[in-house]
Amino acid sequence: MALSSKPNKIFSSSSSSSPSLFFSQSSNSSSKSKSKSLSFLHTSSKSKPQLKTTQFTNTKIHSILKTTTPTTKTTPQKKYPEEISSPKPTILVSEKLGEAGLRVLRDFGHVECLYDLSPDDLCSKISDCDALIVRSGTKVSRRVFEASNGRLKVVGRAGVGIDNVDLSAATEFGCLVVNAPTANTVAAAEHGIALLAAMARNVAQADASIKAGKWERNKYVGVSMVGKTLAIMGFGKVGSEVARRAKGLGMHVIAHDPYAAADRARGVGVELVSFDQAVSTADFISLHMPLTPTTSKLFNDDTFSKVKKGVRIINVARGGVIDEEALVRALDAGVVAQAALDVFTEEPPPKDSKLVQHENVIVTPHLGASTKEAQEGVAIEIAEAVVGALNGELSATAVNAPMVPPEVLSELAPYVTLAEKLGKLAMQLVAGGSGIKSVRVIYKTARDPDDFDTRLLRAMIIKGIIEPISASIVNLVNADFTAKQKGLRISEERVRVDTSPEFPVDSIEVRISGVESRFASSVVENGEVKIEGKVKYGVPHLRCVGNFDVDVSLEGNLILCRQVDQPGMIGQVGNILASQNVNVSFMSVGRIALKRKAIMAIGVDEEPNKDTLLKIGQVPSIEEFVFLNL
Repeated sequence: MALSSKPNKIFSSSSSSSPSLFFSQSSNSSSKSKSKSLSFLHTSSKSKPQLKTTQFTNTKIHSILKTTTPTTKTTPQKKYPEEISSPKPTILVSEKLGEAGLRVLRDFGHVECLYDLSPDDLCSKISDCDALIVRSGTKVSRRVFEASNGRLKVVGRAGVGIDNVDLSAATEFGCLVVNAPTANTVAAAEHGIALLAAMARNVAQADASIKAGKWERNKYVGVSMVGKTLAIMGFGKVGSEVARRAKGLGMHVIAHDPYAAADRARGVGVELVSFDQAVSTADFISLHMPLTPTTSKLFNDDTFSKVKKGVRIINVARGGVIDEEALVRALDAGVVAQAALDVFTEEPPPKDSKLVQHENVIVTPHLGASTKEAQEGVAIEIAEAVVGALNGELSATAVNAPMVPPEVLSELAPYVTLAEKLGKLAMQLVAGGSGIKSVRVIYKTARDPDDFDTRLLRAMIIKGIIEPISASIVNLVNADFTAKQKGLRISEERVRVDTSPEFPVDSIEVRISGVESRFASSVVENGEVKIEGKVKYGVPHLRCVGNFDVDVSLEGNLILCRQVDQPGMIGQVGNILASQNVNVSFMSVGRIALKRKAIMAIGVDEEPNKDTLLKIGQVPSIEEFVFLNL
């Protein structure tokens, strides 16, 4: 919108509305989706500049990412207690949780403990809840997420397994799912060892026999564990703890896990082997794998045909990884000598279950995590994870997201903020009549490609780009899903730079191609809108717009001006802002050559009114400018 008689002067402001993009129904007849997708405008591009880069990911967006979206937006102005009126979040606890965890939740929000809810009751209640905490009994289906009407921000699973939560639906609806994977690790491992020993020495059967008035010493002769081979199927936290304890019993331990690191296994004294080698050589097999489409009924007739005759099986993981009918057949045939089970496909199992009633099977009612210490630890762990998620914190226990160690999250925190700011800034530089075709992200780093995970940063850039053009809530959980639905393609590159590897990123560059820009100076030779930022002293800074170097903090609001490089420009603009009581927080000028063209980047605490912006546009030597709200 021109507010000056000068034909080349452009005034743009994004303070009143987000940039508008065209939406249209997909014209691809082969697509089954009827969701709306972005309609893109194409522009010709010149040859791309030569960069020494390493392409490290494809343009498809398919990873699932976590949310850092706070439940309320913060403001830089100080708030006194009497001024804060935001309602506390409502947290629904649908299964029993330790009192220590409930105290953590009650200190943060309004907690409702409603147990044994039917599916219909849960769906009726969930639209009033910001968070839901479950154990293994509550089924959090797609219907639950649909019924929440977008209010449900986080589902917490008090335990490890999350097969009772529809992760696909949670991701689609932007709901973070967190679990408590560490607090019950030792308890589950101890229970696995307890079942192993009880099975080997027929403890349960002998106990029942004596209580029935019998004395059958010869019938319940057991087998020794020392020197026997234990195969651990799934070498995660629990599996590795079982391995340590089994080594202490004098057992030879092998493990199968396609994702386990060999050096970590060697550190415990465990040899990683193939699946077939594990099941065919083991005297005891202990299951510690999650229930997934790949592991469902993994132990079936075919697997039992490969095992060493007389093998003994322990399962404290998930009942569904064993085909229970096949296990009964293997027990009856003597292929499997004994089984010790804590979990079942259906819980509780039917009273007439042949497996439960089998004389060579000992069973417990899902007691893996049932110690007082573990229950308290799980309650605290899941409560803290849910509170943290509602506070907008990055979570190391998110399960519909990359599992990123806490130390990595801490290191990347300022760069995560930078990435989102750059995404928002880039989006606001796109003209209202343009649509985005593709985004290229370039990370400049001194680190080795294998020592730099960009998933969080990519997600935040997507979040910053998508939110201004999406009517739905976009967060790190559904950022990739939403971008894919909109047809937005993201490519990423690394550029090795000679800086200190102490910092994970030297700078992040965002380039958008095939668009018209609201600020012509942000467009480089090949027609891409280009901005670049870095973190300085823990604060995100804009360091480059187009071909112009700048240095301004990405906080609050930003004014970019293209001007003739001459004395007095800073003073003129500063005086206009000061006359309207608009405080300048940062100011930087970047130029391409002495007394030619320059860009002035001004950070302001308050949003200038339209008249103030008009006065800036009327300064004779300012050729174009844009106001951006970050």
